[in-house]
Amino acid sequence: MSRRTLGLLTVLALLLGIVSCSSAPKPADVFASFADALQRKDAHAAAEQTSDPATAEKTIAAMFNGMGDQAKLTVGSSPTDGQENGFTLKYQWSWGEGHDFAYDTTGSAAKSGDNWRVTWSPTLLHRDLKDGLNFQYSQDSELQTPVLDRTGQPLMSWQTVGVINLERTHPESAAALAGLLNQFDPTTTPDSIAAQLNGTQDDRVTVIKLREDDLAKVRDQLTPIPGVTVVEQGQLLTANRELDSPAIGGLEQIWRDRITRSAGWSVYLVDAKNAPSQRLISTPPAPTDPVKTSLDMRLQLLAQHAVARESRPAVLIALSSSTGGILAAAQNAAAAPQGAIVFSGLYPPGSTFKTITTAAALKADLVTPQTPVACPGQVTIENRTIPNEDNFDLGTVPLSTAFAHSCNTSMAALADKLPADALTNTARDFGIGVDFTVPGLTTVTGKVPNADSAAQRVENGIGQGTVTVSPFGLAVAEASLAHGSTIVPTLVDGEKTTADKPSVPLSPNVVDALRAMMRQTVTEGTAAELRDIPDLGGKTGTAEFGDNTHSHGWFAGIVGDIAFATLIVGGDSSAPAVALTGEFLRPALANTG
Repeated sequence: MSRRTLGLLTVLALLLGIVSCSSAPKPADVFASFADALQRKDAHAAAEQTSDPATAEKTIAAMFNGMGDQAKLTVGSSPTDGQENGFTLKYQWSWGEGHDFAYDTTGSAAKSGDNWRVTWSPTLLHRDLKDGLNFQYSQDSELQTPVLDRTGQPLMSWQTVGVINLERTHPESAAALAGLLNQFDPTTTPDSIAAQLNGTQDDRVTVIKLREDDLAKVRDQLTPIPGVTVVEQGQLLTANRELDSPAIGGLEQIWRDRITRSAGWSVYLVDAKNAPSQRLISTPPAPTDPVKTSLDMRLQLLAQHAVARESRPAVLIALSSSTGGILAAAQNAAAAPQGAIVFSGLYPPGSTFKTITTAAALKADLVTPQTPVACPGQVTIENRTIPNEDNFDLGTVPLSTAFAHSCNTSMAALADKLPADALTNTARDFGIGVDFTVPGLTTVTGKVPNADSAAQRVENGIGQGTVTVSPFGLAVAEASLAHGSTIVPTLVDGEKTTADKPSVPLSPNVVDALRAMMRQTVTEGTAAELRDIPDLGGKTGTAEFGDNTHSHGWFAGIVGDIAFATLIVGGDSSAPAVALTGEFLRPALANTG
């Protein structure tokens, strides 16, 4: 071998040695890989960098689970001064603004074959973490924050409930369990429990949740039934078990949002049974104001009792005409399967819509309350024949009399003289057709399309045709009339309602005329059954639907600060709605002074 060749080989060997040394793993590399995997919440990848991957993965995964899915984690690594195989990890946990937890840990690495591995210890994750312990992050909310009615009475509160479960391995217990629970819920039967078991692959099914006082009545009898377990937990419930309103459904989310915003938080080390072992950090919850609503417990229960007497689907809603606050919203059992129709069910309003038609005619200076109008038994406009109920004929009478007696033919003639968009625009001024976003509720006020033909105008003018309203929308219209401008409905203090149309003032002359005619409707017209109620004004409505052989019954009006709408679906006349309203108003107005 020549000297030249030997020299080249020597140089090549030196170069290879340099490359080999520079590419050899270093402790700092494994520190960084471990920290990066933790930051990505990749338990498997982090564990693979350690001396005990199986144990490490289990512990790291438990840490991520205990800290919660919402936790954000930043982990940095740096060598320990003077120790090539020592390092420091800097942890920064965050659960949102002000919810931060920072700490350092130290560790070391050891050579394993040609590679370095982080020497596994639970203290890599926190200096106080030991085998058998885990992290637990929790929001510490002020669960005792109540939901109140407008008078300050508790409407909803955090209460203990008993969750009654049955294991699927004991279907034979269904009969005994149903026999005990049927007193609380008549729909709980052996067959219903069997259907639950057959409809799931879960190990157990929840049969019912009982209030604490109900649970106390049957707890001892539940214990010996095979496969039955009772788990106690907290739940936001109505303070009065009778309270049942579609207005309540969205209050829990508002309540949760409020207590979450003011919640404290904590991180504990807990044992295998989740019992606290050591507090690592905590911040107490801030004081939380009660969730105060516009609902009135007394009025709500009165409304519920009134609609409960009706066998057909019935609803009643009442608003404060001074504030727009929803005072009561009730549906009976027959209405419940149709959903929250008190707020979003759309129906032809019938003659209750004559308030809008009359307002449009008054605003256009077509008439005054004293203007003589014809009220024949029927009238034909553009091949559309409009009859009065039973073809009653008043002859020529003042508009106020035609309104009070709900003369279809008079209103049809007025509607025929209005522009195509008159009813649409007037209805929106009263709130019908306005899209309100009321926190805690899903609402629809109604739809009043433009009427491009005479036939459509006369149909819409008497609340038939293409016009539909919800009980909520009709109550908003009555409240707007009493208020003198478009009312903005609300449910919870401090939760602002928005609308796609700004509130507008109503003509004082129109308001005064309508209020007087509505009062006349009660004193001598179609709502005379309620003439004993002082200062009550209203408008009845019968609205045909389907094949026109059946009709809905309406009554809407104003008394004092209460604006209301009552609907009986398929009521066939307004009389049942008028009577139902009286059953609500008489006790509601009693002893209020």
